[in-house]
Amino acid sequence: MPTYQWRKSSYSADASNCVNVAAANGVIAMRESDDPDVVLTTTPAALRFLIRGAKAGDFDRLQEG
Repeated sequence: MPTYQWRKSSYSADASNCVNVAAANGVIAMRESDDPDVVLTTTPAALRFLIRGAKAGDFDRLQEG
């Protein structure tokens, strides 16, 4: 696994329940600060698609039957 330079949002302050993000070699890595051994990876394009969809409300009704 590559060595990542993890960053957390400045909005997180000193909270321990944050999402950390890193980038290396064209890959975006994400982890939850409460469970840092679990790392999800994606491409910048896929993450951009997810963020745009979330902002547009595309996933708001996923939990409805």
